[in-house]
Amino acid sequence: MEKIRNYIDGNLIAPASGDYIDNYNPAVGEVYSLIPDSDSRDIDQAVIAAQKAFPAWSRLAINERAAHLLAVSEKILANLDRLALAESIDNGKPLWLAKSVDIPRAASNFQFFATAIQHFASEAHPMSDQAINYTLRNPIGVAGCISPWNLPLYLFTWKIAPALAAGNCVVAKPSEITPMTAALLSELCIEAGLPPGVLNIVHGYGQKVGAAISTHPDIPLISFTGGTRTGAEIARVAAPMFKKLSLELGGKNPNIIFADCNYEEMLTTTLRSSFSNQGQICLCGSRIYIERSLYERFKPDFLAAVQKLTVGDPLEDSSRLGAVVSEAHQEKILSYIALAREEGGTILSGGEAVTPAGRCKNGWFVAPTVIEGLSPSCRTNQEEIFGPVVTLTPFDDEAEVLSYANGTPYGLASILWTENLPRAHRIAGQLKSGIVWVNCWMLRDLRTPFGGVKNSGVGREGGWEALRFFTEPKNVCIKF
Repeated sequence: MEKIRNYIDGNLIAPASGDYIDNYNPAVGEVYSLIPDSDSRDIDQAVIAAQKAFPAWSRLAINERAAHLLAVSEKILANLDRLALAESIDNGKPLWLAKSVDIPRAASNFQFFATAIQHFASEAHPMSDQAINYTLRNPIGVAGCISPWNLPLYLFTWKIAPALAAGNCVVAKPSEITPMTAALLSELCIEAGLPPGVLNIVHGYGQKVGAAISTHPDIPLISFTGGTRTGAEIARVAAPMFKKLSLELGGKNPNIIFADCNYEEMLTTTLRSSFSNQGQICLCGSRIYIERSLYERFKPDFLAAVQKLTVGDPLEDSSRLGAVVSEAHQEKILSYIALAREEGGTILSGGEAVTPAGRCKNGWFVAPTVIEGLSPSCRTNQEEIFGPVVTLTPFDDEAEVLSYANGTPYGLASILWTENLPRAHRIAGQLKSGIVWVNCWMLRDLRTPFGGVKNSGVGREGGWEALRFFTEPKNVCIKF
């Protein structure tokens, strides 16, 4: 059975403990590889390697750093099929989705920040004939990057690429649930000639590896994507150490549909925004609010479309939904469906585990589930489920739906469907979320700031926001 290794100082090495964690294929419910059970000793080793590499990497000409990142991007594209298959097996997502979205986006992350850093500018402030002030933006040192399991390589590279582009060295932890493409990235970085110690990847449990990164005195900044509870714990231990923090956390996103929408486009996109990646995307619209005059048309049409979605083997092109990531996560999703019933909800579609025929008979699958009849304040509508579960609720006017949309502890993304331009601007301005998609979903420009408000996080990723996070501004004042 394959044993994944850590990537430290340019080498693939076993964990200091010598122990390993089982890695499951969620589509078949079986262990298929082993992950290093790393601990603080491995993090210490990675930090030493990163510190050793930092002076040369941070002083490297920007175009040379960019060339290294572009080489990694090219390696990812050259290995697209291999990486996509690994992502599908490791995560349970459909292979076609990994091929079309996850792996191309990982390559784009490296390509984007490799070019962005070459155009990153700072400010100058002349003081008449007295002096001139200018701002330097210097790399900080060793960046700790911790990424989640739902979009493994996609979100892993979203952190690593800007950190490296800005001149930092990185100690990174992928999710222990989905480590395989991070392990393959280690190999590709070696092949691409990335200097040793610039990027270090340490596998293992969050309570060991993630905690060691969060508390290490020589890691001054942390970029984390994951659950709100874990983010709060990182903030609790890292803030007193005055670490720089970027926390992209959970979501409970509203999808607001007015009767004047482009109906067919809305219906197609709402299906996608509800159930892409088995609903395991922090940006999915899990609370669907439909203007009352459209509700009785929307409901049967949406249910008919949902019931056509094939749940099955992720390696089959016909499967629209694959497996959820783990048995524990399947149990969590099903427990929320049971809770929705207790709270008075009616299950209109789905609501149960799915057992595909053939090799996936022991895998962890959940039917796309649609629920109506729940109050906006119930737990099902307030807590992040992170699975293929949506609720339907009618509304009568803007004020009502805004109170529903803004009435959760989260504020990551919102979706708004209307052909009324003044209404679109008006509601977008009042939605308490970091992202508002109008008449679309997941239409992403990597130059734009990405992140949420309230319990959905602190700080922003993407574009100049990411490069600013991974640098420290310094004002220089020179008197004439």
